[in-house]
Amino acid sequence: MASTGVLPFVRGIDLTRNDFSRYFPDHVQDMTGLRWLRISHANLKQVPAEIGALNKLEDLVMVHNEVESLGENLPNLPALHSINCRYNNLTDAGVPKKIFTGNDLSIVDLSHNKLTEVPPELENSKSVLVLNLSFNQIEMIPNQLFINLTDLVFVDLSNNNLETLPPQMRRLTSLQTLILDNNPLIHAQLRQLPVLTALQTLRMKNTQRTLNNFPTGLDTLTNLQDVDLSHNNLPRVPEALYKLDSLKRLNLSNNEITELSLMIDIWTKMETLNLSRNKLKAIPSSLHKLASLKKLYLNCNQLDFEGIPPNIGKLHNLEVFSAAKNNLEMIPEGLGRCGKLKKLILNENRLITLPDILHLLPDLETLDVRENPDLVMPPKPQEAKTASQYYNIDFSLNTQLRLAGAQPLPSSGQTPSPKSDPVARKMRQLRRRRDGQESEKVLKGMRDVAKDKAEGRSTKDEEEREPLKPKRWDENLHRPHLDYSEIFDEDVGQIPGLACWEIENFLPNQVEEGLFGKFYEADCYIILKTYIDDSNSLAWKIWYWIGNEATLDKKACSAIHAVNLRNLLGADCRTVRQEQNDEDEDFIALFEHGVSYIAGGRTSSGFYSVEDMEPEIRLYRATGTQSVHMERCPVEVDMLDSRHVFLLDVGPKLFLWNGKKSNLVTRTKSRLIAEKINKNERKGTAEIIQFGQGKESAEFWKQIGGPPENLEVTTSKYSDIPYADPRLYRVGLGKGYLELPQVHIPKNRLVSSLLDTKCVYILDCVTDVFVWIGKKSTRLVRAAALKLAQELHDMILRPEFVTIYRCLEGTEPQIFKTKFCGWDDVLPVDYTRSAESIARRGADMKVIMEKDKMQTDLSALFMPRQPAMTEEEAETLSSEWNEDLDGMESFVLEGKKFVRLPDEEL
Repeated sequence: MASTGVLPFVRGIDLTRNDFSRYFPDHVQDMTGLRWLRISHANLKQVPAEIGALNKLEDLVMVHNEVESLGENLPNLPALHSINCRYNNLTDAGVPKKIFTGNDLSIVDLSHNKLTEVPPELENSKSVLVLNLSFNQIEMIPNQLFINLTDLVFVDLSNNNLETLPPQMRRLTSLQTLILDNNPLIHAQLRQLPVLTALQTLRMKNTQRTLNNFPTGLDTLTNLQDVDLSHNNLPRVPEALYKLDSLKRLNLSNNEITELSLMIDIWTKMETLNLSRNKLKAIPSSLHKLASLKKLYLNCNQLDFEGIPPNIGKLHNLEVFSAAKNNLEMIPEGLGRCGKLKKLILNENRLITLPDILHLLPDLETLDVRENPDLVMPPKPQEAKTASQYYNIDFSLNTQLRLAGAQPLPSSGQTPSPKSDPVARKMRQLRRRRDGQESEKVLKGMRDVAKDKAEGRSTKDEEEREPLKPKRWDENLHRPHLDYSEIFDEDVGQIPGLACWEIENFLPNQVEEGLFGKFYEADCYIILKTYIDDSNSLAWKIWYWIGNEATLDKKACSAIHAVNLRNLLGADCRTVRQEQNDEDEDFIALFEHGVSYIAGGRTSSGFYSVEDMEPEIRLYRATGTQSVHMERCPVEVDMLDSRHVFLLDVGPKLFLWNGKKSNLVTRTKSRLIAEKINKNERKGTAEIIQFGQGKESAEFWKQIGGPPENLEVTTSKYSDIPYADPRLYRVGLGKGYLELPQVHIPKNRLVSSLLDTKCVYILDCVTDVFVWIGKKSTRLVRAAALKLAQELHDMILRPEFVTIYRCLEGTEPQIFKTKFCGWDDVLPVDYTRSAESIARRGADMKVIMEKDKMQTDLSALFMPRQPAMTEEEAETLSSEWNEDLDGMESFVLEGKKFVRLPDEEL
């Protein structure tokens, strides 16, 4: 068992994209509670023997490996119910018979392998619901297969060598999806299909269907929604399809269909219709009855302007209209009335012009009219061009008379009475009525005073006899508008009993019940007592306890959050201060065993603490231009390569070594990264020393291990090693279990939006392991993540210099940010790009930043003032700069020289 002791509680882990070709971690067998395991893209040659010890394993995924045999360990897993071994090298002998004897096996996916026959014992696995044997070399399905597997819901037999299907398939009354693509079923009548009444998806692409061998009675499948009959030999649409009013997706592309019937109006639920690569000359006018149609594909047909019905504009849900490679000279103007149209594909036609109304389509994103040599794009509608000139025009009579050249009307000196406003009139009436009520109250008061005087009573004496009551201590207090959910839980103070919090990093953390009354002398605590008062309602008492050795931030925050707790509960009590060795009896009576003190502190202060620690020497290799990538390297002189930039971090000093063949943009951005490390992490105390290859100082050589033997750095054998793809794990915590699934990284490019403030993540870059902790994550998840990170560090083969970093949200180190695209970019605006390169390759960086999302940080550009250079240093720097400028376009403006980098340097 591992040292952290958390492996038995791990319920699932995703080890995808790790290289296990030479070594598989032994720690996996310690995960005795593992329920699901994913080992894809891991270069596995065989099923690891450690999996055989996972008696609770239910779901096993080993996709994209090189496994030839499932071995003898998988049949011994009693709880296994799902096995996915796609994209491997499995053969018939590599699938053990005993694996199908389990009663719980429900998902079997052996697609994309080298099977020539169906595993013979598969027929005994009666609980299978999903069966995928596609992309193999199977030539026959045994008759006994579907006798026992009557509960099948999904069957994929595509891309095999099947010529027939067993008649016992009619027993699959629960089957919902059947995929038979790319099988030579020319002699198969498929008479079993009409019996499959639950079928929803039927795909028979390239199965040599004709009108003679098309399954009869297909119209009885009332639940059928998705049909694929592409790449067949159908001269027309089979009559059975015209009777299926439940169809939503129909693919009839790559056939020989010459016409459609008017009966297509029954497809009222159709959403996607693909009729590309046929011989259609016209679309029936009943097309407008397909009210739900969203995508219509008519590519590679023989359509002309007359072939598209003018009432196509009634398809108000149409989003995609594709009619490339036809004979269209124009398109109906009604197509412009499809208000939701997003894509219009009309390339390789004979278009002359397009309707003007296309300019008014609000959602149109793609208009492809390439290879239409005679096309003249319509001008923008005149009303859209001149709409702005009719804005804010004076239409008064005198102004119009003056514009017409007539004499304006003389002014009578009286302003015309405005048109009556009924709302204003009602408001005036209401105001008068309210004023009348106020005057009535005044008169009533005066009458009462006169009556009292007539009866000899004096209200003044009564007022003098009544003593003035002082205001309560809490009447002048105002509850501030704070989000208390970020400080305390929602259910705090709702259950009678005792609760306690300790102050850590300016915030309260709840303490376990077993530690109540055991106070650390360097900490501060908040104690809440919830009870039911005499009126049967909840009441509270609040104390805050201060230790003798507590820091100032803990003392202040305990008092502040005690008040916040009172405001959150709406309590009427005071917050009572208690100090160490001076507690009152009521406070001590709260705890069953009294109050005890423990030396030292349990929590950390929110203030910075200065510790004299020996700095860890770290070496990073910087590559890339648009996004500079910093990869940790061993601190060895052999790592230096003239093609790269290296950052040597020794704590108080940051050395930047620029290779002779390194890119100028990489050098500049690496310098800015070093400036940010100095500013944000070293508080400006570090010294940045940058030099080119051949200008190294003796101190640099001493830190990195001495100069190379040949005194000339060229290329390094380590530089050709490819970067490891980053893997982002999200730590999941439940009642008694842990999970470590991977987060999908789009295009293998990390972005900061993948991180959720309520979660904790582990970023594994092989040479660096980061634990990112969100602000709103729970304390238990944080502790579990640190232990899991240690386990993950030990599982994978790594260099000895790898370190685990703990990153808090909002205080991430700069090296961590460089792993993400566009996070705190050191150069948000790239002034070195030319207009031509931007037009050709697109803008790489946004100049306009959204508020509160991204801010341009130019602080790193303002470098600290350096001492004056000597003449020798100035001459050396000038020569290096001139070497970098060779072949670059430059110009002089106001006495200053500007350089534009070539595109290949960016």
